[in-house]
Amino acid sequence: MAAGFMPGLLARLLRKLYFQHYPAHHQYFIASTLLLTNLTFVKPALQNKSPTAVKEGAQDKAISATRKEGAFTSVAIMDRDRNNEDSSKIHAETEKPVRSSPPGKLGVRKPLLPEASQGQPRSQVARRGKSFQQQRHRNSLEGWLVKKRPNLSSEPQTQSSATDPEAQVDTDMMGPESPDVPLLQSTTHEEREESNQTQAISQNTGEAAVRSAQLEELDQAGVDAMMETQSSTESDKLELSSAGQKGSHKSGPKITDYFCKPLSVTPSTSAQCLQRNVQGDGVSDSGSEGPSEEDEDGGDVRVTWLGTPISELRRTPACSPPLPPLRASDTHTVAIRTDLLRLGEVPVPYPTRFKDAWDDVNVKMPCSEKNLFPVEDGVQSRWALIEKTLSQSFRSSRDVKDAILKYNAAHAKKWDFTALYSFVKGLESEEAEQLLGRLLPDIARLALNAEQLITQPVPLLKAGQSHSITLSQEQVACLLANAFFCTFPRRNSRKSEYFNYPDINFCRLFEGSSPRKVEKLKTLLWYFKQVTENMPTGLVTFTRQCLNRFPDWESSQQRLTRLHITCEGTIEDQGHGMLQVDFANRFVGGGVTAAGLVQEEIRFLINPELIVSRLFTESLQSNECLIITGTEQYSRYRGYAETYKWDEGCDDQTPRDRWQRRCTEIVAIDALKFRSFLEQFHPERMTRELNKAYCGFARPGMPRQHLSAVATGNWGCGVFGGDARLKALLQMLAAAEAGRDVVYFTFGDAALMTDVHRMHTLLTDTNVSVGTVYSLLEEYFICECRDCPNRRPTVGLYAFIAERVMNDPDSDLSPTHTHDDL
Repeated sequence: MAAGFMPGLLARLLRKLYFQHYPAHHQYFIASTLLLTNLTFVKPALQNKSPTAVKEGAQDKAISATRKEGAFTSVAIMDRDRNNEDSSKIHAETEKPVRSSPPGKLGVRKPLLPEASQGQPRSQVARRGKSFQQQRHRNSLEGWLVKKRPNLSSEPQTQSSATDPEAQVDTDMMGPESPDVPLLQSTTHEEREESNQTQAISQNTGEAAVRSAQLEELDQAGVDAMMETQSSTESDKLELSSAGQKGSHKSGPKITDYFCKPLSVTPSTSAQCLQRNVQGDGVSDSGSEGPSEEDEDGGDVRVTWLGTPISELRRTPACSPPLPPLRASDTHTVAIRTDLLRLGEVPVPYPTRFKDAWDDVNVKMPCSEKNLFPVEDGVQSRWALIEKTLSQSFRSSRDVKDAILKYNAAHAKKWDFTALYSFVKGLESEEAEQLLGRLLPDIARLALNAEQLITQPVPLLKAGQSHSITLSQEQVACLLANAFFCTFPRRNSRKSEYFNYPDINFCRLFEGSSPRKVEKLKTLLWYFKQVTENMPTGLVTFTRQCLNRFPDWESSQQRLTRLHITCEGTIEDQGHGMLQVDFANRFVGGGVTAAGLVQEEIRFLINPELIVSRLFTESLQSNECLIITGTEQYSRYRGYAETYKWDEGCDDQTPRDRWQRRCTEIVAIDALKFRSFLEQFHPERMTRELNKAYCGFARPGMPRQHLSAVATGNWGCGVFGGDARLKALLQMLAAAEAGRDVVYFTFGDAALMTDVHRMHTLLTDTNVSVGTVYSLLEEYFICECRDCPNRRPTVGLYAFIAERVMNDPDSDLSPTHTHDDL
């Protein structure tokens, strides 16, 4: 009786004295009381414990040291904490959850109020631990999941927690004996040490009995005071938590079923390729959400793709319809003899003799007799000067400069050849001799052969007109050789008649001291080395497609097609045989002959035959695209932008079609450039991007079974300011209307891969139409973007769509606004 009486009396005395001065420290008072009552019962318990259950000496030392300090230890800690400058921060931290240690180890922190909050909604402790992450990831998938749609269910909390992914997470925040009770976290290092000592003792002394005795000795008024204090700070949030549990329950999947569930392997439609980050080819048969996990052997395994297996999607030539015989027409210019087209033989130009055309509808060729050069006593043929100049030998890079400036004298004081100097200077003597003595003369001879190879006028692919041009790879190489030596007339200034066409002469490639120019020259000179030593024998077709009719996006009933999305690989490698998207500038090729070196420029470098499109393609309009079929890849690379490096040559083994073109189809579609993030969500901007993507993907009149999948990625993002998640969704809508499956490359972004796949899964599982998604995009602009005072909307696009779809997955979701609202 005495043993139980003294701690209780001391507890009442401390409460009475301490609460008069420190009324806010109720929890510390209870901690002090527990500390004292522990000391009353623990000594006899230790004497009766077996040596194997108690670490000898450590507990006795802790008991002795603690008894000497007694209640004053806890009071001193509370006084020190009260005077701490960061006391407000400390109090906030006491509400954060702490991950418990396994039972039986020192330092396990037990709840001070067991059984008190069982059956209650999720505690303030668990919720506040996520508040910072919600602000930090406001537009990320993690941020969207925090803002859950109210689940109006009448089921008890204990039952719903089994299926609520967010509630399941909180099981890691509970104590081992009372999983429903949140843990309390100490606020200072000293308190943590005191608590660890006390808990280490109570851990080994039959905690249940000790805790029962403690609770009997506690003053009930002190307990009530602490509970009142806690309830005053938690009541609002507990009401919010319980409010999320009320209301009518709707059957069917929840948003979190799509945005929280672990990734699983479904071989037919949603398999994941799991690759080991360590050496070897180990593959796991199951996946998990997140960037990585550890397999049984200790190696890192990560999900690298999601959706439909890429092997199930259509590719050319397997899905291609039989090609008709190649013939010229009013809409198709063919520059070779089709009757002499043979596999493995260099095509013969058509017509036999050069046909000059110096006008506004064809390319002005350097070999034209009307290409004149002013001299002192009149004019002379520029082509004659070019022939004389390029027939001379080159002993240094300055000889190349002098040759080019002889027939471009007007630019002698403007053009800079620093990059060319740097490239030659960086070569070994033997390499420099090979370049100057053999390769450059070979390129010059190829350029001078223009009259024999480009015998038919090359039409300009003007805006507003659909037209195709088919050239041999030899003819393309001849045109590029002339571009290298800057021979094309009227193409050196944007003030000329070609102001609305891209640059074609390589003069800007030779200027500046950037290392990227050296790598560009290395890549292009490798191409010239290959074609001058072994001329390819195929054809390349350039098609400007102009559409005048587009889908009514708001009323479309098409459903999304299949999706394969991956965070590894590239469009040119893994997308072989598919329609490969060039994230184009409206001036096709972008800065390939200048300083640019991102997706489009890199593709034009490794497939240099694309560059010749800049010679005759006027800038693209909003309803146009450029389709190039048959180009060959000559180089491999590593890096991107400033880190770009030419790696090695590429032996392209892509099969050829009946027209002797490589089965490589590339479409150039130019995205809008946005000055602000919110601008791209305006319905007019989204419609423009949808129409542009549809123009690139659609092939009017061709059955869907003959259309290959489209290989694309983060089109219009980066410096163009596009949102990757919006652009991915727009491209999926356009592909659905065009009848193509989608292979999407996120270029290393695993989070984007997961988000896009889950959105696609949500829309396909709920059978949402293209028109419904378009209406939701318009609604998102009205609700979240139009009057948004911030740079970015508070609610993410995918979270908004998921909320609307899951609220009424079976309805057609007809728009609730008029176009006047937009």
